[in-house]
Amino acid sequence: MHPLFLPSSSSSSALFLLLLLLLTLQTLTSISLSQPEALPSPEKCGNFSISFPFHLSSSSSSSPVPFRLTCANSSTLFLHRNHQTYRVIEFFTDGLLVDFPSSPCRQFNDLRSFPFSTNQFFSISFENVISLYDCEDSSLCKAGCESNVLFGCDGREEDETSGGGDIGCCYPLSDHSAWRPGDDFSVFGKYGCRGFSSWVVPRGRNRGKRGVKLEWAIPRNSSEGTCDPEARTVNATAIQGSVRCVCRDGFAGDGFVHGNGCLRSCYRDGNEVYGNKCEIKKHNGKKLTVLAGVLAPLFILGSLLALFCLLKRPVTTTHEGQHFDHSPTTTTTSVSFRKGYTKTRLFTYRELEEATKGFQDSQKLTQGKTGTIYSGNLKNGTRVLVHKVLCENQIEFLEISSQIDHLSAVLHRNLARIIGFCMDIGYNPVVVYEYPVNGSLEDRLRLGLDWCKRVNIVAEVAGLLALLQYENYPPILHNNIGSGYIFLDEDFQAKVTGFGLQRKQRTDSCMYDVAVLLLEIVTGSKQREENVTQALQRIRCGKLEEIVDPSLYFHEQPVVYREQIGLVADIATRCVLFGGDGKFGMVDAARELLQIAENNGGGGCDKKGDGIEETFSNSSLLQMISMSPDSIYLPKT
Repeated sequence: MHPLFLPSSSSSSALFLLLLLLLTLQTLTSISLSQPEALPSPEKCGNFSISFPFHLSSSSSSSPVPFRLTCANSSTLFLHRNHQTYRVIEFFTDGLLVDFPSSPCRQFNDLRSFPFSTNQFFSISFENVISLYDCEDSSLCKAGCESNVLFGCDGREEDETSGGGDIGCCYPLSDHSAWRPGDDFSVFGKYGCRGFSSWVVPRGRNRGKRGVKLEWAIPRNSSEGTCDPEARTVNATAIQGSVRCVCRDGFAGDGFVHGNGCLRSCYRDGNEVYGNKCEIKKHNGKKLTVLAGVLAPLFILGSLLALFCLLKRPVTTTHEGQHFDHSPTTTTTSVSFRKGYTKTRLFTYRELEEATKGFQDSQKLTQGKTGTIYSGNLKNGTRVLVHKVLCENQIEFLEISSQIDHLSAVLHRNLARIIGFCMDIGYNPVVVYEYPVNGSLEDRLRLGLDWCKRVNIVAEVAGLLALLQYENYPPILHNNIGSGYIFLDEDFQAKVTGFGLQRKQRTDSCMYDVAVLLLEIVTGSKQREENVTQALQRIRCGKLEEIVDPSLYFHEQPVVYREQIGLVADIATRCVLFGGDGKFGMVDAARELLQIAENNGGGGCDKKGDGIEETFSNSSLLQMISMSPDSIYLPKT
């Protein structure tokens, strides 16, 4: 069977109508379906109720192995990790409180007595507050930490201490200055500390429970991590790339498809009830008749329109083994921002699974707020980037389908060309991009990249983002720009991928992302939130050279390049400080970066092709960028 190439105008209409029909059918079907009237009974161990993904080792649950627990004497619950046994004290929605392994209760424990290593399922939580004993470096102690009420050994009230009574040097793990996610408590040994105790202090409270809280989560791309349609996905705070499912308001359950899912919850006669018991029985038949009467004509009309669009659709085919035409005549060679006719292929999910080897981790290139990008090879040998877009519900699914068609019609030399997409019901939307030959900016920074290329790349990216934001309606915001989503062609020109295609996007977060990107080309490394704060502090204190990428050999650079590094760092600072209130926008950043890149044009920077300023040709933004800051009008978004 030959793959079809659909023109974007007709395919968008047909696709949207087909999606509308499917959703209509689903709505009609869901009216007649019934929900269970009670949540399944959880496993028990003494006073503990055990919910998915946790389960007893004696059960036949399909939960991941790391969440297996053992119940001793029908009352005491244990977690087993790396040949260590931890007694469970309490469950939280995002974690569990455990005791120190196989040791009697004591005021201070050895720093090596809790050898817990972080993995994709568990990590020591930020909510732990620890008391350190006999530390040589008192700078570790944090003022105000002692105001927490921390109970003594065994939690006896008579041993309660507060106000800094006898808890030694107090340090909250949320401070991040000495302890980072992935560390265990032995890291405090380098400060000369000899022992520690731990409490969990939930956010917004000042009373601690003795023990160590472990955060749990499930890898985002695993089948066990699939959320119920009535649940939202929550990112773990201390475990990168892992999530939890939380039922939305009005629903109860564990939130996972492989668990109990989510049931509608409400109160009747003072008692919490679930499922059908929450439905108002009276007049249900009449309501169903009225609703069916309204939806049936829409269904018939939609069917006729969809059939008409499909019959009118022009179709071309490619033969087996034939490659996509990547010649400049069929793609955009112009650096201008314009819309035009473009062909995008409609893939099946199975095709893209085969291309990415089942979306294996070995094919994963980058992951962020907008989804995950994989490397793939189509059957005809074409290498592609496959972006699995994050999508939480059906409304977002429809928004993304519209935005994909809109974005694929945008022709710009710094926008990676969209080859096709997949919108199969039941799966995340997937966008297929061309694969630029020089890989991602993130990889190139690790290998080493000269300053000229770095500043040219970010100038091109900022120019593209400004054009998409201010010269396009509705505006297109990237929502997660970073070095992992920027790829480079044979001339090291930027090719941006990985757009977040939901419409609920904010310009202030885009400016922060640009700041992080600029800091990354200065420092040569990925910037976590705490690193961004520290980097900006050094910049504002005049200590820029302390954070510059060592591979740039800052002090050996020509004076003009050292000044440019300082200018880029200053732009990053203003993106953070003033990007949120509109005082410094994408146009401002693009204008200043363009000026820096233009100054490199005659300074020995190896630039190929048309000048970078042509990014803005045929655009009113070219005039805006040449204006003084006071004369620029920034459209509201």
